[in-house]
Amino acid sequence: MFTGIVQALGEIETVEERGGDRRLVMGAGGLALGDAGLGDSIAVNGVCLTAVDIEATRFAADVSRETLELTTLGTAEAGQPVNLEPALTLSTPLGGHLVSGHVDGMGQLVSRDPEARSTRMVFELPADLARYVARKGSIAIDGTSLTVNEVAGRRFGVNIVPHTLENTIMGAYRPGAWVNIEVDLVARYLERLLPAAN
Repeated sequence: MFTGIVQALGEIETVEERGGDRRLVMGAGGLALGDAGLGDSIAVNGVCLTAVDIEATRFAADVSRETLELTTLGTAEAGQPVNLEPALTLSTPLGGHLVSGHVDGMGQLVSRDPEARSTRMVFELPADLARYVARKGSIAIDGTSLTVNEVAGRRFGVNIVPHTLENTIMGAYRPGAWVNIEVDLVARYLERLLPAAN
């Protein structure tokens, strides 16, 4: 589990093809890896990956075929910046919302406009994901916990404050960019539970 509060900006150093899937080596940026161990979970652009090799300033993770197909990691390239967050612990402040790191699918940035000192971004989702998005609900975009400001059909808008623009990959987003989307856990479980209650 994660909080959706990005801890560091890292960079993909290498992308290795391995028997139909891939191994990514990530430079950890400012993420402290001293306490990390083999098998620990680290979110990379919101995707929960398992560290299979750890050095002082980098770590490697294997990415399955399904993850490559469902997330933007399928088009990852060396030199690409990434959002990083270590797994939630019992002592971690829950500053965002509960994020599983199990990306539901991809969305696309439709527009980006200044709004006072912040930036308003509008994203479009596939119809099967859009139904989980609610005004004032939570959503994770590339692992960043955000509050939904408005919803219109398959589109939703979020307000990005300057700190988030400066400390995540969102600052580089331009219309047309594809992003990883994880909808709120509560919405997914409610859908599963409500038919059973009837």
